This record gives sequence, C-alpha cells and structure tokens, in this order.
Amino acid sequence: MILKVQTGQLLKICADGHDQVDALDQSLGSLMREAGMNILVIGAYGLIGQSVCRELESAGHKVTGLGRSIQKGRMIIPQISWIGADLTHLNNPAKWERHLIGQDAVINCAGLLQNGMSDNVSAVQFEAVKALVTACEETGLKKLVHISAPGVSEQSNTEFYQTKALADKCISASKLDWTILRPGLVIAPQAYGGTSLLRMLAAMPFLQPVMLADRQIQTVSVEDVADAVRRCVESSDFSRRDFDLVEDEGHGLREIVLIFRQWLGGGRPVAILSAPLWLGRLVGRVADLTGWLGWRSALRTTSLKVLELGVSGDAGPWREASGQVMKPLKQTMTALPATSQEKLYARAMLVFPLVLMLLSGFWIASGIIGLIRADAARAVLADTLPASMVNASVIGGGIGDIAIGAAMLFRPFCRLACVASIGLALCYLVGAALFAPHLWADPLGPMVKVFPAIGLALTILAIKPER
Repeated sequence: MILKVQTGQLLKICADGHDQVDALDQSLGSLMREAGMNILVIGAYGLIGQSVCRELESAGHKVTGLGRSIQKGRMIIPQISWIGADLTHLNNPAKWERHLIGQDAVINCAGLLQNGMSDNVSAVQFEAVKALVTACEETGLKKLVHISAPGVSEQSNTEFYQTKALADKCISASKLDWTILRPGLVIAPQAYGGTSLLRMLAAMPFLQPVMLADRQIQTVSVEDVADAVRRCVESSDFSRRDFDLVEDEGHGLREIVLIFRQWLGGGRPVAILSAPLWLGRLVGRVADLTGWLGWRSALRTTSLKVLELGVSGDAGPWREASGQVMKPLKQTMTALPATSQEKLYARAMLVFPLVLMLLSGFWIASGIIGLIRADAARAVLADTLPASMVNASVIGGGIGDIAIGAAMLFRPFCRLACVASIGLALCYLVGAALFAPHLWADPLGPMVKVFPAIGLALTILAIKPER
C-alpha cells in the first residue's frame, strides 16, 4: 500500500515539472529506504567497515562487502554477501563497473597507514578512489559515502594524509551525491592500529611510558561512526558536505593511555615515564622495516607524525546537521567490554615482538654456529652414521635452522616457519635419542633447551596477530 501511494506521489511530482526534482529525489530516497537499499561497503572487514556493515544490515539494507579475502570476510560477517578484490588492482573504472551493478550506494571504509610488502597507500587511497568515482558517474550510481580523516592536506608530510586529501578533492569535484566523513581516533571493541597501540602501552607492568603526552586527541566511538554513515546513506540532508566525527573535547595522549590502563584494570602505575621523541622515531624506523616484511605495526613513522600534529576536528557542524552527539571517551570506554581476554590480548601483543625475535634469533644463531663449528658437529655423529650422512646432516641442519629463523620474520611465512621449527626440533630430539643419546646427559643440556623453543613456536602460533 505504501509503495502504491508513493508511486502516485512520484507521478504527480513528475507531472508538475522539472522544478520539483528535489522533491522527487527525496521521495525516491524514502521509497528505497523502506524497501531496503543495495549497498557496497569497501574495506568491509576493517575496523570501521565491520561496524558499518552490521549497522546497515540491521537497518534492513542488503549489504555486499568488498575486501581482499572472501574467506576472511565470510568468517567475520557471514550474514552479508562478499566480493574478493584487491584495491591496488582496481585502478581504472572498467574494473569497478562489474562490482557496482545493482548497487544503490557505495561506502568507502578502506585505508592504509603506510607502504609495505603488499601495501600501496597511493593505489588504495587515491588511484582506486579516483577510478571508483568515474565508474559511479558512468554507471549512474549517485550515492557515495567516503571515510577520510581530520586535518588531511596535500601539503602534509605523510603520504597517508596527502592521498586522503587528493581523494577528497576528487570526490568533492564529482557530480555524485557524496558525503565525506572524517572520524577522529576511532575506539572500537576490535583492537587495530592506534587502539591496539594504546592497549599495548596500557598493559605495561609497573611503569607507564608515554610519548607526546600533551598532544590533543579527539576520539569517536566506532558505533557512532557507523550510525553517521547510515544516516548519510539514508538521507539527502548531508549530500555534498564533509563533516568531522569527533567528541566535543580533546584529551592529552597521557590521559588517554591512563584511561585505557584503568579500563584494563591495571590501576595507577608506579611512575609515568616521558619517552623522548628521538626514541620513538628510532622505534618507528624499525617498525617501518617490519612493514616491508609484511607486519603492519602501529608504531610506524606515519603514526608518530600524525600524533605529533594531534587528531582534532570540529564537532559542531555534524551535531547541528544531524542532531547526533558523539560520545565522549569515558562513555565510549564504559560501553566497551573489559574482560580478561582484553587484558590478555594487550599483554600478548606487548610481548609478541620480543618472543618472535628471540625464537628467530635462536634458530639463526643455532644454524650459524652449527656451520662454523661443522667439524665439531660431525664428530658428535661420526661413530653412529656414515660419513656422507654425517656431512649432509650437519650442513643441511645448519641451513635449515637459518632458513626457518629468517622465514619467521616474514609475516606471510611466519606460521609455516613455526610449524617447520616444531617439526625440525622433534626430528632433532628423535635423532639424538637414536644416534647420539649421550647428548641427553651433557651437563649443558643442549637437548633440554629444544623444549622451550617448541613452546615459543606454539606461543607464536597461538597469538600471532592478523596484521
């Protein structure tokens, strides 16, 4: 019945002439909202994308998520449809068009902090968006909601901000019915990026190191961001405008870390240490190197540069346009679960880099020492194995140790390397029992030390982060 009434209204509007196009658009939008819209969410299993998909799906819309891995998407949000695609390769309109068929709106939640092994910031944050905008114009898809960041500028000293600014400029110059949203530091139940870093820092025992303690940060709840995105999709009131999504008041970074520490149940630290910026930059350089090994550390230099500038915006325009007030940080934290698993995650991520480096170093050092002391290693097996097998075991074992230790440092191979290390360690244990049982009685306990190595490998397999 509603459909018939609104169809009649649309016909009347069309008959009244072209001067009532706005009213026609509003009626069409209302009709689509009641029927449910087909919406493509880009970056759908990211920090913001997950909440956006769930918000839209619960509002009755048909959501299709786009991400690198269909399998990962289906595991995280199984109730929506999925498209597997790498934004790095969606660099021309023709590649986008097949993904836009049947869609009423597109929401872009994708973003990259910094270049790395499989990450290209410019390709994801600008080239793909530029091609998407052209594809939307060519296919007649009008509605686009884009997630940007406060303070982006083409003159920024980070590629993250530069490419965000270029994408914003491209979108705002288009003929689309666009809205650009700029959330501050997003606080979410999932730990990723900046919020993961805050959890790790807050989990420090006894002492609390803080860098850039007085830099002002305005936060926003991921649920508030998802709600804002839904409003922009369902209404034309926010069309061709950009808004900051931030709480009213900012906080110093020191205050935020202490709030997270309290949330985790850590209590007041014995002392708060002000870490020098040069130390942070040194750590950032090391983290940048790990990025080229496939790890996406939140401590990379781009994060530090963003923190140096602060994260702030104007909460007023969005509040006036929508009536929505973003929750302050303490209210956001109160709404988040703070169970033992949050504390365990924070502590596990704090020690993970150390555990990984220790195990990798153990295997690499073991291999190098074995090759340098090859003659001594051969002597251990000389009485029990043929000479050819002894030489192959010593050289092959040394090379295998080094290969496993090096592979652990590369994120795509880390899990496989840990499994291989457990397998090789078991082979050493069995081989020693069969061919060199006297090693078990060695006063330095070389065989006993293999068991902690197996334990470290199992630990890495259990806590290795997704990114």
